[in-house]
Amino acid sequence: MPRPALLRSLPFPSFALLLVLLATLMATSSIARAAEPETYDQDSIVREAAAFLGDTTEGLAKVIEKAFRDHGRPNGYIKGEELSAAITIGLSYGRGELTLKSGERVDVFWQGPSLGFDLGFNASKVFILVYNLPGKDAIFQRFPGVDGSLYYFGGVGMNYQRRQDIVLAPIRLGVGWRAGASVGYMHYTRERSYLPF
Repeated sequence: MPRPALLRSLPFPSFALLLVLLATLMATSSIARAAEPETYDQDSIVREAAAFLGDTTEGLAKVIEKAFRDHGRPNGYIKGEELSAAITIGLSYGRGELTLKSGERVDVFWQGPSLGFDLGFNASKVFILVYNLPGKDAIFQRFPGVDGSLYYFGGVGMNYQRRQDIVLAPIRLGVGWRAGASVGYMHYTRERSYLPF
């Protein structure tokens, strides 16, 4: 089959190089597209979080933008509720549903202690971004966190919890009063437990 006039005017080494470049671009594009279905894009997460939290303010979008900037695209999220209180020693209890981009879903409970310069009580809706979770069962472990590293914008708060490569970014919007900084962990379990350890 004859080559188009533009390609006929290229010397053979240039033509071969052009073909190699096109093949490389196509392969890179298909690899990127293959990775995308395993994670959520920022617009989808903003829509899901706003629908669940009932908040469409700039604050929520800014907090989510910060999480995407720090950790990229999450492969899951948890929608839930949480109660916490502290007078130097704090306790938190929550429950929700984990949804992975792969379609896996599971109910999750969490509880944990904290210690620090912390005082108050709050009841929150929580939308937790989940990064690098290999499967739904990997959520059931303890995740250390520092609430003093809270990122706060326009009434919406977020901190990070990390265990090895797995990162959780709880985004909270709630009522109550809480001030201070603390360290602790959250223990994610299959069933509700009133023991925070």
